[in-house]
Amino acid sequence: VQLQASGGGLVQAGGSLRLSCAASTTTFSRNVMGWYRQAPGKERELVARIFRSGNTYLLDSVKGRFTISRDNAKNTVYLQMNSLKPEDTALYYCNTIIEGRDYWGQGTQVTVSS
Repeated sequence: VQLQASGGGLVQAGGSLRLSCAASTTTFSRNVMGWYRQAPGKERELVARIFRSGNTYLLDSVKGRFTISRDNAKNTVYLQMNSLKPEDTALYYCNTIIEGRDYWGQGTQVTVSS
């Protein structure tokens, strides 16, 4: 399974970015997909997750600003990030869990300037 993340960049506070993650799996529609992030000196944390049912989980600090969605026809999961804050600066990783095993993308950098 390969996960290819894209969409990161440098944005001013209050701006928006949309991350995309394309997955090379034939079981995409059945898999839980997620986005994690890791800031320098901090542990990796789960930001958002979307289940096969379409139900979602969002980290409290991003609720109302971030939205996770998926397009099963394109094997792609998205993270729409609005009203970005400097504290959102991190390396963002795409993740999926298949048969109990975690798979990770290469990470895409998001930098929010104040």
